[in-house]
Amino acid sequence: MKIMAAVTHSKGQPFSLEEVTLSGPATNEVLIRIVATGVCHTDAVARDLGLSPYPVILGHEGAGIVEQVGRNVRDLEIGDHVVLSFAHCGKCENCLTGHPTVCRVFNDLNFGGRMEDHTCRLRQGDTELSSFFGQSSFGTYVIASARNVVKVDKEVDLALLGPLGCGIQTGSGTVFNRLRPGFGDSLAVYGCGAVGLSAIMAAKIAGCAQIFAVDVHDSRLQLAKELGATHVFNGSQVDVVREIKAVSLGGTHHAVETTGVPPVVRQCLQALRPLGQAAIVGVTPEMTIDVHNEIMAEGKTMMGVIEGDAVPRLFIPKLIEYYKAGRFPFDRLVRFYDFKDINQAFEDSKQGITVKAVLKWN
Repeated sequence: MKIMAAVTHSKGQPFSLEEVTLSGPATNEVLIRIVATGVCHTDAVARDLGLSPYPVILGHEGAGIVEQVGRNVRDLEIGDHVVLSFAHCGKCENCLTGHPTVCRVFNDLNFGGRMEDHTCRLRQGDTELSSFFGQSSFGTYVIASARNVVKVDKEVDLALLGPLGCGIQTGSGTVFNRLRPGFGDSLAVYGCGAVGLSAIMAAKIAGCAQIFAVDVHDSRLQLAKELGATHVFNGSQVDVVREIKAVSLGGTHHAVETTGVPPVVRQCLQALRPLGQAAIVGVTPEMTIDVHNEIMAEGKTMMGVIEGDAVPRLFIPKLIEYYKAGRFPFDRLVRFYDFKDINQAFEDSKQGITVKAVLKWN
């Protein structure tokens, strides 16, 4: 079928809305009409650094309506409202023990440019287009494995829900699933984009007594305070480590580092108390860490967390229930854009003007 999609032809090139051809679903797949798709930093990295082979259709925070199901799909029906999340095999040890975010073939399925059966579903004439995260949701329609599709409540605005598939799941899941702060613990979040603000909302739900937010944009720090942060610090104006240690009686129990900026990564480690835990979720380049003084000597833990270590089919409906109850107001992060303004949405996200851009098809 013919669809419209935002094509990335080469490294660093702007998105271009073009007509492409999409093949139909295989036996374990579904065809979904996309209503809206979130803009994530990972899409920008893939556009600029080539995480997947070019040309490629990016997008991995899709939300839409099921229009066709493969003959072996039993738990989804035409008309279902769904959120798309990351691809995983469902068969390896990590998937079977509830950790699909570290699926043995995660990188192949999400960044390899082909579907699970190694076929290409997207084309322009004779040119194959790579898929992304098993969905390529910067298009009007997508094909996805039923395994990666989460059925959601039809009472909630579907256009809001796409970011639950990655960014918001990452921030909140890192708190709920990996750090698991105890009642009254302290937690610091470095970087108040969608991921960081989601972590702050989760920390509030978890009952953290002190929630520290660090960013360089005062507008985002104000939003962080409104969403649950008890203390906010502009990292360009104060000594973050000194300030946090002074207020938290020697350092925080937990930290979530979302920026990927090496000096900030070191700050998050240095501002932990002994036995503290730091979860690294940002894309971080090669950097130097003083392992003895910043980790080992005080029994600290530094861990990497992908997609919040979540099982999307279980986790995303829980987030929606918290949202409906008024306890997880992630809609306050969202600003909608027409899909034709995709390049502006990415620029606004880069400049910090928009926390979570969501692209809608008319």
